[in-house]
Formats: sequence, C-alpha cells, structure tokens
Amino acid sequence: MIQFLKEKKIFDRIKDPLVEFMRMEAFGGIVLMFFTILAMVLTNSMFGESFLAYWKQHFGIHFGEWELSKTLIHWINDGLMAIFFFVVGLEIKREVLTGGLSSIKKASLPIFGAIGGMVVPALIYIAFNLSGSGTHGWGVPMATDIAFALGILLLLGKRIPTSLKLLLTSIAIVDDIGAVIVIALYYTNQIDWIYLLYGGGIYAILWGLNLLKVRKLPIFLFFGVLLWFTLLKSGVHATLAGILLAFTIPAHANRNVSEFIRSNTVLLKELGTTLLKDKKLKEKKIQSSITAVEGNCIEVISPLERLEHFFHPWVAYFIVPLFAFSNAGVILGGDVISNILNPISLGVILGLFLGKPIGIFLFSYLGVKMGFAQKPKKICWSQIIGIGFLGGIGFTMSFFVSQLAFSDPLILNQAKIAVLVASVMSGLLGFIILKMVSSKVEK
Repeated sequence: MIQFLKEKKIFDRIKDPLVEFMRMEAFGGIVLMFFTILAMVLTNSMFGESFLAYWKQHFGIHFGEWELSKTLIHWINDGLMAIFFFVVGLEIKREVLTGGLSSIKKASLPIFGAIGGMVVPALIYIAFNLSGSGTHGWGVPMATDIAFALGILLLLGKRIPTSLKLLLTSIAIVDDIGAVIVIALYYTNQIDWIYLLYGGGIYAILWGLNLLKVRKLPIFLFFGVLLWFTLLKSGVHATLAGILLAFTIPAHANRNVSEFIRSNTVLLKELGTTLLKDKKLKEKKIQSSITAVEGNCIEVISPLERLEHFFHPWVAYFIVPLFAFSNAGVILGGDVISNILNPISLGVILGLFLGKPIGIFLFSYLGVKMGFAQKPKKICWSQIIGIGFLGGIGFTMSFFVSQLAFSDPLILNQAKIAVLVASVMSGLLGFIILKMVSSKVEK
C-alpha cells in the first residue's frame, strides 16, 4: 500500500505544461492581491510619503566614467519586468509550437476572443478621449491580468471545466501578444538608431546560435542581457528584449525520448548489477550512475521548458508581486467623483468592465457562427461571458501600460484608480456569473 502511494505521488507530478502554468498563476494571483492591497494601505497611511519616495531612490552601475543609473521603480519596470516578458515569450512559443495555439483549429477561438477583447475596450476608451490629455491611454483597457483571473477561477474549484480554464489562459496569452505589439509600435520613445542597430546585430547572433543548435543557456542569457541594454538605450521599451530573447531559445531537446529510454535502461541495469555484486566500489558507481541518469533527464527536456520551469516561480511569486507593490500606490484622497467620472477614468472603467466581456463574447460568437472557430462541447456561452468579465481584470498589466501612456502623476493616479475599480467590478461579476452558471450545469 505504501509503495502504491509513493508511485501515485510520483505520477501525480506528470502534468500538462499549460495546466501547471495555470496552477502557478492562480496561486501567484493570491500573492499579488496581498501586495496590491498592502501597497494601497501604506500609500494612504501616515507612511505614504516615505513609501512613495522609497521607490524614487536612484541606483546605478559605474565603470569609470560610464554610468547606468535609474530609480528603483524604473529598475523594476524596465529590468525585472523584462524577465516577466521573457517568461511570457517562452509561454507563447510553447503554446504556438505544441499547445493550445499550435493549430488553426485550436487557436481560432482564443484568437477571435482576444482580438475582440482588445479592439472593443480600445474603441470605448477612444470614444471618451478623442482629444485632450488622455488620447495616449487607449492601450490601458486592452490588458488582462492572467494571474488574478485564474486566481478567481481557482476559488470556484472543480465546478469550472478544465477546457474553460484553458480557453481563458489561451485568450490571455494572445492578449499578451497584442500588448507587446502595442508597446513596441505605439509606446516607444524617440529612437536612437545606432543602439537599435546594435540590438539588431545581437538579435541576429541569438538566432544564429539557435540555428547552429547551440544549447548552452548561459550564452543565450548573456546575449539577452546585451540585447536588453541596447534596447534600453535605443528608446524602444527594454522589456521587449525579454519577448525577443524568448523566441530564440531552442524548443527542441538535445536527446530524443527513445535515446533517453535506451540510455537510462542501460544505466539502471548497470546500477542494479553493481548493487548485487560490487561492494567496494558500490558507492562510487552508484553516484556515477545516478549522475548520468540525471544528465539524461536534463538533456531530454528542451532549453525552453527548463528556462520556463526555472523562471516562472520567480515571476509569479516575486517579480510580479514586487511590481504591484511598487506601482499600486494609488492615492485615494481628494474628490472621488472627479477621479472616477473624468473621460480617462470612464474610458478605462467602461473599456475593461463592459468592453472586455462584450468583445470576447461577440467576436467568439461570430467566429463560431461563421465557421472559423469551434467552441468546446463542455463550455456554454454563459461561461464565455463569465470569463469575458474576468478578462476585464486589468490590474498589473493595465498598470504597466498606464506607466507608459501617462507621464503626469495626477493623470496616472486617476488611471490606476480606474483600473482598480474596473478590475474589482469585473472580478466580482465574473465570479458570480460563473458560480451561478456552474451550479445550473451541475444540476
């Protein structure tokens, strides 16, 4: 019985990469929520001024006359968030090659839903901000915070079918692709073409390493840091280096599964023989065999998957919560009505709260009815409306775009308040709809 439980525990670890991704994002959403609330409490307490000033301290790297100095919040937003986008890029590449976006049939519904979830919120925002100081903010309501959205699905437990969780995750991944394109094409400062040319050369080297089947990850990461630096200096947002680097990481393992099984079978057979016969050199041979098996296990996993498994916990439990902690310092004092009823806030709130569910549902429905997409049998349209509202949880991603869109602190604060209001409203209504619909389905 004990042996059976041990074996069961081992086999329980064999999971689909996307399922493992969802589980980690969901728990990361809980950590994220804690630090978001903590940041808001500190900002509006007696420590508020000191808390906000702390993130504006300058830190730098010096080599003689050369210096790279940024405020702490810029190191987080431009540096650590590049690692976040690196993991996003790895997830996108994996899903495109082997996952839910690997074929037109699988990808059609998430693509239709994500396009609707970006276009409709942006149009609603633009309708309120055709002119004035808010014209650059149309990208804010386009974003979705996948960690928070999956965290709410986690609260609903087994009542939510896995196919619905996969659909929401796939929509969010396509949404991330859209966000990266918007940041690259629209939210870019004045370009320094010399540094951009350097970056292009480094990127060509990275693809050359990929084509030459180089599998030494430190080499890729070294050139990735150089790529980040050149983009930082070029005026293109440095976080894009993470996405670009991820696309060059090899997705195929050094050793195929057949070789892995054959090699480990031989090694384990030798290990068994050693345990029976050799007593003096037993320990040394055991360690050598185990090390060889461990090496085979590493070689059969692609560099892409190894990096994703290594960085994803750091992103989910440290980098994104730290980003929220440093950026969610919203000042709630003053005229609450003017903070919510101004054109920028209305565009963000209605874009996220109404635009997201309308866009995701409408475009998904049209895609299915026109025959371009296929709805999973276990999912009903009411559930798609529910995840549409969860798509309206912008939080950290909307905060990130807000930082790029607005330089005025007062306007930025208004945008953040609007994101928080819309995200809470969307999360609550999405939870209620999915709970009600799932209860009816169970009956």
